[in-house]
Amino acid sequence: MSNTLIVFVLVAYFAMLLGVSFLTSRRATNSTFFLGDRKSPWYLVSFGMIGASLSGVTFISIPGWVGNEANQFSYMQAVFGYFFGYLIIAFVLLPLYYRLNVTSIYEYLEKRYGWISYKTGASFFLLSRVIGASVRLLLVANVLQSILFNDLSVPFEATVVLSVALIWVYTNRGGIRTIVWTDTLQTAFMLLSLVLTVWFIADALNLGEQGGVVSAVSESNYSRIFFFDDINSSNHFLKHFLGGMFITIGMTGLDQDMMQKNLSCRSARDAQKNMITMASLLVIVNLVFLGLGALLYMYALQNPEIAYEKSDLLFSAVAMSDGANPLIGVLFLLGLIAAAYSSADSALTSLTTSVSVDFLRIEKREKNEQERIRKVVHIIMSAIVILVVILLRYTTEESAIGLLMKFAGFTYGPLIGMFFFGIITKRWVSDLNVLFVSIGAIALTIVAWTLSTGSPLMGNEPGVFGYYKFGFELILVNAIFAFAGLLLVSKNESKKTLASTEILDI
Repeated sequence: MSNTLIVFVLVAYFAMLLGVSFLTSRRATNSTFFLGDRKSPWYLVSFGMIGASLSGVTFISIPGWVGNEANQFSYMQAVFGYFFGYLIIAFVLLPLYYRLNVTSIYEYLEKRYGWISYKTGASFFLLSRVIGASVRLLLVANVLQSILFNDLSVPFEATVVLSVALIWVYTNRGGIRTIVWTDTLQTAFMLLSLVLTVWFIADALNLGEQGGVVSAVSESNYSRIFFFDDINSSNHFLKHFLGGMFITIGMTGLDQDMMQKNLSCRSARDAQKNMITMASLLVIVNLVFLGLGALLYMYALQNPEIAYEKSDLLFSAVAMSDGANPLIGVLFLLGLIAAAYSSADSALTSLTTSVSVDFLRIEKREKNEQERIRKVVHIIMSAIVILVVILLRYTTEESAIGLLMKFAGFTYGPLIGMFFFGIITKRWVSDLNVLFVSIGAIALTIVAWTLSTGSPLMGNEPGVFGYYKFGFELILVNAIFAFAGLLLVSKNESKKTLASTEILDI
């Protein structure tokens, strides 16, 4: 695939996004930027959230995941957990957010515990989302660097700046209203690229003459889904399933980025329909991505000249190889940038929303100041993401999906503990103690992981838990530490908050 064609695809794609931004940002206000004036059709939000949930990490890292004999299709165990996590979000969290009529979901913490807890929750989100968005952008920037910008002698730092600057341009005015539409478009491109890439790879492998794609994948050495045999292994079913469920609750239900789209729907019922529809479709889409991974490894085995440094680069290596159909390269590029930017644009918008609403209390400022503050924050958050992506580039070697899940385990766990302690119990907790317990939960989780098998400190040696290796369930461990800590420092007093009493009626 020539550099000229790659540049043409990139320019045409972003020109289309800018056109959508122009049409959706007319007469935009801060309410438009933050909540889309609460007029977003639920079916558009649902479809667009598929792309935002998957991101470039799924598009590249999940197909590469299946090549490890210890992994194969085990990621589906987490996907089944995701589905049940989405049900909890739909029937517990969404009614709460709509009942309290919040712009930032962390306003719940102020109503339940107090000002310090509110800022603590918002701070965890900012840390989590900055790292999450940066990991996703790092993956995409690495691929663009390897397939295009290295040949053009463009430094990696410039690639990152250009990527974030383009996102800033088309989200600067319309915010969430623009993103609902651009995400819909980008999800369509991503899914079209996925299906057509499977078709072309299968054709190149002559699978139409050998019983079809499904039978070829199921009979391959990559297709094992369920792992029940070794509880110490990081891919045991319970670890993936429970970890996946709580990762979804944390990274979607307690994440301003994902919930901001849901809160732009007309009603809680519409938001619930959006969530359940998206959850069902994600099960199918993730299975197809894993199937694509098996096909890519089968193709690479038949074409040993295809070289890639690590599993995250397998898809790009196949797509850009000389022997592959040029359409696969175009589809890969379209799918990659669609998946990456449907996640990154909403992340940047939600970071701007959280800083503006949670920390600067923009709604209490003078009307003529509000838009200026929001635009300044948008620029600052863009700069922070750029710096973190560059930092991660030179400090990490881990696969993107593993890195993302690990960070989620450390940073989203306290949020789960804080929210569900407030929802499930009526016990009173000192506002300051919520901060101490949250920090303590993270510290205990880090210690437990560091002293376990598989950590950089222990390697393959037995840790304090023997040969037990933490997997996706790390976030559940963190949440349990936070919940238990809050229970220990709480008091059974009659002091009740709006949130803790209203949740019982949902």
